[in-house]
Amino acid sequence: MFATRSEAVYDQVVPLLILHEGYVTYGGMAGRDLEALATGLREMVDDAYIRHRVRQVERLGERLIAAGIPIVRPTGGHAVCVDAAAFLPHVPRSQFPAEALTAELYLEGGVRAVGLGSLAFMKEDPATGAVTFPKMELVRLAIPRRVYTDSHLEVVAAALIRLYERRHSIPGMRIVAAPRMLKHFTAVLEPLPSRQHERPEFEQLALAEDDSAPS
Repeated sequence: MFATRSEAVYDQVVPLLILHEGYVTYGGMAGRDLEALATGLREMVDDAYIRHRVRQVERLGERLIAAGIPIVRPTGGHAVCVDAAAFLPHVPRSQFPAEALTAELYLEGGVRAVGLGSLAFMKEDPATGAVTFPKMELVRLAIPRRVYTDSHLEVVAAALIRLYERRHSIPGMRIVAAPRMLKHFTAVLEPLPSRQHERPEFEQLALAEDDSAPS
């Protein structure tokens, strides 16, 4: 056990804890986790199970592609990765499109994803302060083993499609607080004011037409 009254020391320790022991809220692996790992090792040499899992991920990807949502292709065997930069082209990389989309997806459909883009992989030159952004800005929809049915994933797809239809109303984000290491695990962000006042263009047009109509 490690205990401290120093917030500064705590902030230094938490990122190291993630690397060596596990996330701050759960520590090392429990017996239940070890049993799940052993089950997974057996299942992952079962060809029938592998076919089912890969096809389940493919179906989610196909549903998103049919709706015009930009994703990384092929989908692979464990996740669908949404291209957040293409999904939110109005949000600059400095405003963390992946985190903006991830937060909005949670609010829209209760779907928990992870942003893997600028927040996780941007590099800052210590001498000049110049920032280099990574080539890709992704939201990863990881699909755990033996957890979700196809119906669950249809809910995920429906939530993303709703967001895509109003994507221009989704604002970027700014960092409120972040550790020096592994920012994307424990950083605190907040949304910036929306440029579109959270109304799609067609709604603004409809309101303008209503205002000009004779009483």
